Amino acid sequence: MRQKGSLVNVGLGMTLGSHITPLSRTFIEQADVVFVGASNNLVEEWVKSMNKNVISLQPYYVEGQSRKITYEKWVELILREVKKGKKVCGAFYGHPGVFAWAPHESIRRAKSEGYIAHMEPGVSAEDCLYADIGIDPGTCGCSHFEATQFLIKEKLFDSSSYLILWQVSITGDTSLTRLTTSESDKIILVNKLLQTYPKNHQIILYECAVLPIDQTRIEPIKLDDLATATISGKTTVVIPPL
Repeated sequence: MRQKGSLVNVGLGMTLGSHITPLSRTFIEQADVVFVGASNNLVEEWVKSMNKNVISLQPYYVEGQSRKITYEKWVELILREVKKGKKVCGAFYGHPGVFAWAPHESIRRAKSEGYIAHMEPGVSAEDCLYADIGIDPGTCGCSHFEATQFLIKEKLFDSSSYLILWQVSITGDTSLTRLTTSESDKIILVNKLLQTYPKNHQIILYECAVLPIDQTRIEPIKLDDLATATISGKTTVVIPPL
């Protein structure tokens, strides 16, 4: 028998107000409660303009605490409201299924307990990257890796395709507690890349615009300069084909 209560996790897109789909907006507006996973307070205020019953997930980040614990709390909070018979909406920055464990896990658990649950896509950083830099992944292909996994695991990739590394700002963090990476870890990453690419190979530091007034960052640098480059939590490294 189908349980009362439901869950839909939607994507807010990358740039405030301009990337959300009409269907995702409707789910937010019609929900009994909306959980927001976005690091920008302006994004949260924007969601509140669509639904007054909004709960921020950001306070559950604790310095020095593993993000696994934080995300587990997110899932528990979301499912608690679903089990009360409410229409629950999780609204997540970008695409709710890209580099996001909690949206996938909350849907999986809700379904396993007999609740209606699904995901609605949003514009992701990858989508913006293709448009901003002018890459067609169908031309020569793209390999995408989380930077730490690329660093510590033997990931196979084709240097005649684009190599795109995500979450470079926390490269080497296996504890899931750090917010920034060290220069030594970036040097290790560069040394691994130098096994394939020449040190003067031009790469791109990319950051998508979050607010309409933000400037998109598309900064070409030499691979050898990556270790000393300014890297933020939004920075993605794009390595063009040889």
